[in-house]
Amino acid sequence: MATDREYIAYLTECMSDVEDVGFRAMMGEYVLYCKGKVVGGVYDNRLLVKPTRCAGELMPGGELVYPYAGAKQQYLVEGTDDKAFLKRLLEGVADDLPAPKPKKR
Repeated sequence: MATDREYIAYLTECMSDVEDVGFRAMMGEYVLYCKGKVVGGVYDNRLLVKPTRCAGELMPGGELVYPYAGAKQQYLVEGTDDKAFLKRLLEGVADDLPAPKPKKR
């Protein structure tokens, strides 16, 4: 089941307070970027983020799920309508991740 564009529009509104955030469509699903880093994605109308220190602290006991077969587990984000929580979560996960490697020319 692919993610609906309406769900992406809903998440975009919920993330309106987060600076430098966006989605990129990939094979019917969406990769989530924040501060130029991949912080998670939207798979089957579920918002998932990478399991970083910040994500674990903000979602103690959070459910780890597989986005798709063969992928690494990510945290399932509940309460996506809480703009302040999403801002802390996405910016915190981005800060926990290393800078992206420069692309070879």
